[in-house]
Amino acid sequence: MTNRPVPEVLGSWWGWNSFGAENPEMMAEVRALTLGDMVSLSREGFTVRLFHTPQDFFLAEALEYVSAWKRATADNPVAICGPIGPTEQLTLIPKIINEAGIDVRHAIFAGMDEFVGPDGKAIDMNHPLSFKRADLELCFNRIEPALRMPDSHLFFPTEDIPAYTAPWEDAGIEWDTTQGGQGNEKHFAFNDPLEAKNDFALRPPTVEEFSALRTRIVNLHPGTIRQDARHSCAGEEWLIPRQAVTVGPYEVLGRSRRISIWHPGHHDNAFGIRLTIFMLGHSIMDARVPMSVLAQHNDVTFSLLAPNIPSAGFDPH
Repeated sequence: MTNRPVPEVLGSWWGWNSFGAENPEMMAEVRALTLGDMVSLSREGFTVRLFHTPQDFFLAEALEYVSAWKRATADNPVAICGPIGPTEQLTLIPKIINEAGIDVRHAIFAGMDEFVGPDGKAIDMNHPLSFKRADLELCFNRIEPALRMPDSHLFFPTEDIPAYTAPWEDAGIEWDTTQGGQGNEKHFAFNDPLEAKNDFALRPPTVEEFSALRTRIVNLHPGTIRQDARHSCAGEEWLIPRQAVTVGPYEVLGRSRRISIWHPGHHDNAFGIRLTIFMLGHSIMDARVPMSVLAQHNDVTFSLLAPNIPSAGFDPH
């Protein structure tokens, strides 16, 4: 009998269920958290805040982009890294910029991730699941040309990783915010828990090893494939690519002034949201719960759309 941690049941991956099985008392505390309890887990460097209408929630998310970008100048370009999921904020950004006449020509945007096809290359804009296409169609192509940043200021991850990471490595660029959601596997971007193989066949990665991962092409966790299929193509899992290119914890933790995570209630479940809030609130980190490594950062905010976050107790039906 070994006392080593065991990986997930889904194809021998590490994951949050493995962590949960080792910490049943903690999971009981997590399960019982109310919305008020979650807010009370705020501490210096970590804030939990509630929004009570979708309008307020997505407007606040959109304003994070605008507030950062309006400070950008030729001498001080300001960058945001943003997700596909949530996306409801994307159409609001150009409305605010165009109506207020805000000059964002010196702003910079980095997409967070992109699917990779079987040829080893990022899918192109003709693919119906293209994140780049969604960003352009929902946001950037709607900004008035006289106000819009040039295409050279838009960085979308591809198999050409040095081209994507160049602005992250440029000390002259102010990386204001990395914004994102949270997936079923408690991941940010496509930083899923790792496979139980090679160096990690007998143990999960340490927090330090996981945090050092840079932008790279990854194999997608089976749970992530199922989630993306449910959200993006009505559950047809075979349509979801098995790989993606993703910004790494190394870039996010090392360059972002602040990290902003948005929970509209239809990405991760009620328990998962509580779990990561509990872990960040108590500065508990484990690489099997990728979002927990953000506890190292000194400015993390979780925003919750309160009416969409139900309780997390047992409810057989």
